[in-house]
Amino acid sequence: MIETQLPQWAGNAAAGTQMSFLWRLEAGAARVGHLIRGKIADPARHRIDWKNKQITVVDIHNLHDRAKRFVIGVMLKRMFEDKEKTGTAQPLVFVVLDELNKYAPREGWSPIKDVILDMAERGRSLGVILIGAQQTASQIERRVVANSSFRVVGRLDTAEAQHGEYGFLPASTRLRASILKPGTMIVSQPEIPIPLLVQFPFPAWATRPSEAVTTMTAGSGINDPFAKFK
Repeated sequence: MIETQLPQWAGNAAAGTQMSFLWRLEAGAARVGHLIRGKIADPARHRIDWKNKQITVVDIHNLHDRAKRFVIGVMLKRMFEDKEKTGTAQPLVFVVLDELNKYAPREGWSPIKDVILDMAERGRSLGVILIGAQQTASQIERRVVANSSFRVVGRLDTAEAQHGEYGFLPASTRLRASILKPGTMIVSQPEIPIPLLVQFPFPAWATRPSEAVTTMTAGSGINDPFAKFK
């Protein structure tokens, strides 16, 4: 059915280009098709309201990588368009993306690479702050890294530290970055011309099951933080 309707929307594209598009479309349908709906009874119920400080949780951990990029790309593009329409930077929107190299890779193509790049270049003027985290900054699109005002570096592999993305670090600091302890970071920001070494305090709560206290008994007074109030 798609092939019979192809000339209606393919225009003057070559036959090879048309078939290549169809192959990609059919390959993506199995991963993303269940996320797309033509008509629903109450579309407003499923819409994310960026203006009313609505809290929305979107669970994507069970999705295929292609479906994850699709969901993230649609959300970011819609949010960016809404911010452009308002014409003001307030309220600020903070976008945190882990493994940024998956969405804006240096080599190859990503369906939302242009969205991330546009956000990195024009986001601050619209009140959209992009915070990216990844193991290797050398694998991210150069223009995204170049537009970063704040840069935070943890422990680095010696070979990774030699890439140009870490040129803001003096040679001695690059060497020191290869032996940093957990919780220690090097921060570069525009207010101070030299990178700063900072250390995050140990969290007051367990971050791993092995750190949790299993011998605590309510009312026993052993490891009970509320014992002195009784």
